[in-house]
Amino acid sequence: MKFNLSAGNLIGSLVFSTIGLYVFNYGRKESKVETMALGGALMVYPYFTPTAALTWLIGAALTAYAYYARE
Repeated sequence: MKFNLSAGNLIGSLVFSTIGLYVFNYGRKESKVETMALGGALMVYPYFTPTAALTWLIGAALTAYAYYARE
């Protein structure tokens, strides 16, 4: 698999990995396994997306799910 080092992909990786770290720590503090798994997914998935558009699309979807699943 070829890793894309475009600016959009790198910025998206940084943004969504930071959000994932926050979501993971929130899930750990609240003892919610689903939230911790979602945070872990947000931190890891950018390594497997080939394009910047896909990085932003998946990241937005996972972030929205984390927002609505926090309760």
